[in-house]
Amino acid sequence: MNNDQPPVRTIEGTPSWRSRALGALVRLALREPLASDADIALLRRRYEALDARYFQPERSVVREAVDCNGVPAEWISVPQTQPGRVIFYLHGGSFAFRFPNAPAAFAARLCQRLGACALIPDYRLAPEHPFPAAPDDCLTAYRWALANGCAARDVVFLGDSAGGNLALVTLSRTRRASEPLPACAVLLSPAVDCTFESRSLVDNEGLDPMLSLADLRVLRGRYLPSQEQYRDPDASPLFADFTGFPPLFLQAGSSELLRDEAVRTAQRAHAAGVDVELELWPATPHNFQMVAFLPEAALAIDQIVRFVVAHSGWQATAKASLAYQT
Repeated sequence: MNNDQPPVRTIEGTPSWRSRALGALVRLALREPLASDADIALLRRRYEALDARYFQPERSVVREAVDCNGVPAEWISVPQTQPGRVIFYLHGGSFAFRFPNAPAAFAARLCQRLGACALIPDYRLAPEHPFPAAPDDCLTAYRWALANGCAARDVVFLGDSAGGNLALVTLSRTRRASEPLPACAVLLSPAVDCTFESRSLVDNEGLDPMLSLADLRVLRGRYLPSQEQYRDPDASPLFADFTGFPPLFLQAGSSELLRDEAVRTAQRAHAAGVDVELELWPATPHNFQMVAFLPEAALAIDQIVRFVVAHSGWQATAKASLAYQT
């Protein structure tokens, strides 16, 4: 392997039939393009109804509302939770949507494997609250966690899609403020470049069942009203200084629009001397890790757990998945 390039693991094999079926269903459900004047409130109600129907944490999961210095959030704990271990999870949703159940269910599965609890900030959303409201809220919530007994060395950042963006921005702002950084960070298909210069946005158009470039442009305009903001490192953390970041672990699907956002993030981190790993999964849907019935999701979680254990000092509390079944 070229030492000038970050470690990239391309997962071999073909997508499972469940993954292919999910992609087809998502394509049918989201086949209508997002209009420039789309009613975001209506879309939120629609997405939250789907979230309530298909994503529910197990009954043993405890969900507790908490106020993080004015930022509402949710604590997730499970019977396996051990004191001190915290997953600081920043959810995705194109900076405009929230899903009450899917992030909680996904966080709970990781907490079960890692003996941790999770803190999920409910950061403000665009267009009602454009940039920099979301990153401001995420930093406030992280500072609250540190001020209320969470040791940075026992915190792991987790972010998916837009949440991956916010996780990197929170790392960058924390480092610039010379405040304690977490043990490591896990980024799932992070959306890190609001200039939309990644080649996969073009190459994978039509292959990604969930995202389209046209929709991303509409939602970008709701989050960043001015084009001058597109290269701001706090809006597009790909352009941030990665020096001093903790170890990073990235996963993305080979055929999704945001594939190269993950690749370019890994390259930037590696060039800055950051310990970074990247996995590319074959033709999996965006955020496939959150879909519990996918065999790819179980194996992806295995790799997340492996990375976190290696860089946090935690011990896994549940066994890994046995096999990849197509």
